[in-house]
Amino acid sequence: MLKAINPATGKQIKEIEEVQLSQAGELYQKAEQAQKLWNAKPVKERLEYFKALRLLMASKLESLTTILHADTGKPKPEALATDIVPVLDFIQHLEKTAESALSKQNKPTTMMFWGKKSYIEYMARGTILIISPWNYPLQLAMVPVLSALAGGNAAVLKPSEVTPLTGKLIELLFKEAGFPPHLVQVAQGGKELGEALVKEKPDYIFFTGSVKTGKVIQEQAAKDLIPTTLELGGKDPLIVFEDANLDRAAKAAVWGSFTNSGQVCMSTERVYVQRSVYPSFVRKVQELTVSLKQGSSLNDDIGTMTDPRQIQTVREHVADALNNGAKLMAGNLPEEMEEDSMYIRPILLIDVKQDMKIMQEETFGPVMPIMPFDTEEEAVELANGTIYGLNASVWSSDLERAERVVSRIVTGNASVNDVMLTVMNPNLPFGGVKQSGIGSYHGENGIRIFCHEKSVMTDPGKKGTEIQWFPYRGKYKPFKALFQTVYGTEKNWKQAAQAFRTIMKHSK
Repeated sequence: MLKAINPATGKQIKEIEEVQLSQAGELYQKAEQAQKLWNAKPVKERLEYFKALRLLMASKLESLTTILHADTGKPKPEALATDIVPVLDFIQHLEKTAESALSKQNKPTTMMFWGKKSYIEYMARGTILIISPWNYPLQLAMVPVLSALAGGNAAVLKPSEVTPLTGKLIELLFKEAGFPPHLVQVAQGGKELGEALVKEKPDYIFFTGSVKTGKVIQEQAAKDLIPTTLELGGKDPLIVFEDANLDRAAKAAVWGSFTNSGQVCMSTERVYVQRSVYPSFVRKVQELTVSLKQGSSLNDDIGTMTDPRQIQTVREHVADALNNGAKLMAGNLPEEMEEDSMYIRPILLIDVKQDMKIMQEETFGPVMPIMPFDTEEEAVELANGTIYGLNASVWSSDLERAERVVSRIVTGNASVNDVMLTVMNPNLPFGGVKQSGIGSYHGENGIRIFCHEKSVMTDPGKKGTEIQWFPYRGKYKPFKALFQTVYGTEKNWKQAAQAFRTIMKHSK
């Protein structure tokens, strides 16, 4: 049994039954049968189920928020706005776009194949294994599951064992919304169950989590030639130029660093500020940080950490920074953090250096390190100076410069004069580069990645032959004359027409 623990109180809420490792294969067998029936339904009919789910969730916002609040320790307003609403928004997005995205896509045909028709169609892969994390346990499970279902697939979801209440909630939502049995199966369990599910060779794997675990999954998937999408970690930079709206940038940095207690793959984990405004920016951020309210009431800003293991990483990174010359401007020293508490007061660090752990390794906690820079070139170099490339934010009143800098940052996502924005727009693809992941989802591609892409060309079938077919006898010279006209600089169409007639004569 998995124990659901409320991080804010430390008390057990409920026990959730785990799936036994020996049952992993059975899940796929059930999914295979359900997928065949589901795939036979037109996309429009599938979307009726999606609408029913959306309306069901909208009618249960209070209970959904209460469960997420208890399961993760995040404040209720945050659970509602950043974990539940994005799912509702995404369902509505699929209702509007899925049918078009999955329909036959007509494509141009080259002159070489005049008279033929070309198109692409999309075919379900089968059963998709989705392994989701604990930081946004509803959104980061539901969005890929719904994308897979839209494409005609079945889904086996392995949610994080840290937030089992949300996993159970997802299971009940699909059941109550009337989805066919076994189409979405929620497999509750830990690391060993995840390994067993991967080894059962699903048709596709979608994983959101750490780089370390992503590499293990990719290694096994490569052995079995299973395609994957990996949404991994980040160490996202926020760059503030001297002409930026400093008040707005400071508020954004505080929210970007401390929302969900910093437990976001897109968290602002590095802040670079142009030296001329560095002291002023630090003061503004410091004032905002110490004014944040921490607790579990409706009026609090910062909740708890969700996974106790992450607290040790925060302590380690902060201690390393302080031992190497950084200065604490807000929050507690590592030795002052309460051993039995899941609360960490937001931490602000200055006098950090680029080679510190706090600037290189993913912290995944409420810590904001701030470092000055002098030139645009230096800012770009610092921003690109990690193994990650998930998200970035650039702040300047000179939009031309801001967009120029964004274009030079090696990242999958970026915002100008805003923070952690693109993931909230379901029309845009979301994914990382470097060690932040492989592939992307959201947008049209977010549905199509769960489908095989099939290219088709059709011919009316009335001609007896094609010019490139056997025999080749007598075709080389007219071939050359024809192709020189079509692809070269001299457009002798009369000569090309004569060459074509000669080729067809030799083709009979």
